Amino acid sequence: MKQYDYLIVGAGLFGAVFAERAKSAGKRCLVIDRREHIAGNVYTYRQAGINVHKYGPHVFHTNATEVWEYVSRFTKFNNFRLGTIANYKGEIYSLPFNMYTFNKMWGVLTPEEAEAKIASQREAAGITEPKNLEEQAISLVGTDIYEKLIKGYTEKQWGRSCKELPSFIIKRLPVRFTYDNNYFNALYQGIPVGGYTQMVANMLEGIEVRLGVDYLEHRAELDALAEKVVYTGPIDEYFGYRLGALEYRRVHFETEELDKPSYQGNAIVNYTDRDTPYTRIIEHKWFEQGSGVTDKTVISREYSVEWKLGDEPYYPVNDEKNGALYAQYRALAEKEPNVIFGGRLGAYKYYDMDQVIRAALDAVRTEIGPIIS
Repeated sequence: MKQYDYLIVGAGLFGAVFAERAKSAGKRCLVIDRREHIAGNVYTYRQAGINVHKYGPHVFHTNATEVWEYVSRFTKFNNFRLGTIANYKGEIYSLPFNMYTFNKMWGVLTPEEAEAKIASQREAAGITEPKNLEEQAISLVGTDIYEKLIKGYTEKQWGRSCKELPSFIIKRLPVRFTYDNNYFNALYQGIPVGGYTQMVANMLEGIEVRLGVDYLEHRAELDALAEKVVYTGPIDEYFGYRLGALEYRRVHFETEELDKPSYQGNAIVNYTDRDTPYTRIIEHKWFEQGSGVTDKTVISREYSVEWKLGDEPYYPVNDEKNGALYAQYRALAEKEPNVIFGGRLGAYKYYDMDQVIRAALDAVRTEIGPIIS
């Protein structure tokens, strides 16, 4: 008998949820991560009394009662609601696109007027069946909003022309004909009180965790410890990039502590013109409504850059070419004995947090069965 039932590679959300549920079923788990911290890309740390989102902002939102009840075992959530602001060359607009946006852009006052304006711009552009992101965006919100609030930001984010990007990317962005600035209309929303790192630490309580351990460098000796492996790293890296490397976007942050009570008065401001080099500025204290800190603030300027081998991967480039390559790696993974692939990198999929947690819960049910605890 081996020392552990499961070796879990990655201490992010997927790995932590799988480990917690498996432990509850009486399984022996070892969690490793090549980073020096737990919580993956939702990792938060304290600076100037503020919980800073090291790898970019994460707002928990879900309509799944099962997922909400599960994570609520490990943290309390505040009542934060995300209302993003778009800054286009000094002009301020509301996001997601709603009646405040349409009023500022066109002076319209009613949903009927806004819909008519969009319809006329869609007709003028001659779009019937959108073939790419640009055409999809114009179809949804018209040419004016596309040019000011989508085009520059999206091309900075993905490093590609909007005409080269698939239409489904923009479909995630809400469009509302109401005066509603709430970015997510999910039933359950908030930020963990104390930060995401504490939430994940609570999940991993009583489970052995080893940090600064690279699974792929020590695969043979680590595999010898456990009956099965749960792998949440890049699927192409697992196979030594034998079929070629999948593509990602990488994100770079410049974080600064300021001796002032507020920098921008909002958690996130998107800079949607092409000339501003960063995509957005995050002011971390507003995720907790500025509570507890009055004289300092911490901001992060976010830059999206091209990924290369050796960089930390962030966003999968889910276009047709990469989708076909991932399908080939997925076929290899299905033949891999005693290995479960999961998470954003293991599944090469852009996941919201609740989707990662749901996927991990489903993986445990498939692997172990229902767990009552």
